[in-house]
Amino acid sequence: MDFNWKEIFINDLHWSLAAEIMIRTLIMFIVILGFLRLSGKKGVRQLSLFEVAIIIGLGSAAGDPMFNQDSAILPALIVFVSILLFYRFITWLASKFEWFEKVLEGEPVYVITEGEFVIDNNEPSFAKDEFFAEMRQKNLEHVGQVKTAILETNGQISFFYYPDEDVKDGLPILPKLYHKKTKQGTPGKNACTFCAHVVDSVSEKGKCPRCHNEEWVAAICTTRLT
Repeated sequence: MDFNWKEIFINDLHWSLAAEIMIRTLIMFIVILGFLRLSGKKGVRQLSLFEVAIIIGLGSAAGDPMFNQDSAILPALIVFVSILLFYRFITWLASKFEWFEKVLEGEPVYVITEGEFVIDNNEPSFAKDEFFAEMRQKNLEHVGQVKTAILETNGQISFFYYPDEDVKDGLPILPKLYHKKTKQGTPGKNACTFCAHVVDSVSEKGKCPRCHNEEWVAAICTTRLT
């Protein structure tokens, strides 16, 4: 099968159109940055789901005027202004009515309490690999170091730690240790890989008494200060 590479990459593009695309792209990019500045946000991690939806809408409005000669820039600017006014109105409503803010933004979710994962109907409320990565970036080695962890509405995680003398034995989060899973457990204390519950020894049935999971890994045991 023969390919017409010129048609694939260039087609009927000419230099004047290429220059126009560059100018259109620069203008729309500046407009997007201006909108983000007006929204008061300083980083992507500060964006809520509602604000991410707004950004997607802006991207759609900005896309066509960047390269399509048939799409004028002014209608796109009208879309941007409309979205900005809508955004301001919605955020004002959220500041006035707590119930509306909860509907719009959601509520913080407890992920860890008392050194164990919160489980709701035997289902985790988070992606464990991503959560472990967040913990490792906080220089944590195991779940027993964390008294409470809360997943905020903007996607960030707030950690509250045990004092050194109160740290519990816990589920390891370092990949080499966590992936040494067994169904029989190991001699000594073991942590459930699902809910992070720690037992002195794995029962003959091999099930976690808290979540009924059947996979275990050797817990990291902490020597407490006396």
